[in-house]
This record gives sequence, structure tokens and C-alpha cells, in this order.
Amino acid sequence: MKNSKLFTFVIAFAVVLLVSCHNKRNKLINSWKVTAVELKETASDSTKNAILTNGMLTFTEDGHVTGYLLREITDGTYALSQKGKKLVIKDEVGTPYVCESTITEDKLILDTKEAKLTFDKI
Repeated sequence: MKNSKLFTFVIAFAVVLLVSCHNKRNKLINSWKVTAVELKETASDSTKNAILTNGMLTFTEDGHVTGYLLREITDGTYALSQKGKKLVIKDEVGTPYVCESTITEDKLILDTKEAKLTFDKI
């Protein structure tokens, strides 16, 4: 009897965890335009302006991402973890970009060691 209650609890907890991550993923799936850049390291104004002008990411349901941050991402992948608070974007060669993420209906904030980027949903 104890084992069946424990098993039921574990299954229920796993379902809640999966639904929570899935909801954040659903909010992420879309196209996003960079609207603010806070650089944490010394960089030129032209770098900041390039990110503001060209910065955009598109996340698809099948786990792919395309767009432009510091350079173009043509065939990247992404993964969300920690209930949507951690986002890892890998470019086409597999270089990981780890971000602390905040995802709402119309805002996406990616915080890395180099910069904090704010996006608006397009």
C-alpha cells in the first residue's frame, strides 16, 4: 500500500514538472526581436548597435532556433531546463550559449555572463 501511494506521488510530481516546462516552452515558441541590450563586458558601441538592429531569434516547436545575436544562427537547437529558467542555445557547430531566462507572454529576457538581452515577441 505504501509503495503504491509513493508511486502515485512520483508520477503526479513528474507530470506537474513536465507540464510546467512545457508551458514555458510553448511561450518561447515564436519570433523575438531584441529591444534592449545591457553589456556586462567592455564592447564597442557598434557591437551593441548591431545587436539592437539585427538581433532576433525564432524558436520552433521541434527544438530549433534561427536568428542573429552576435552572429547569425542558421540551424541551431535549444533546450529549456530548471522549469524554464535556464535556456541553452547551440549554434550549428554545437557551441553552447547558456542563459538564465525569463519568459512571459510577450517578453523574453536572456541573461548571460556577457550581456542581458531583452526581447519582445514579434
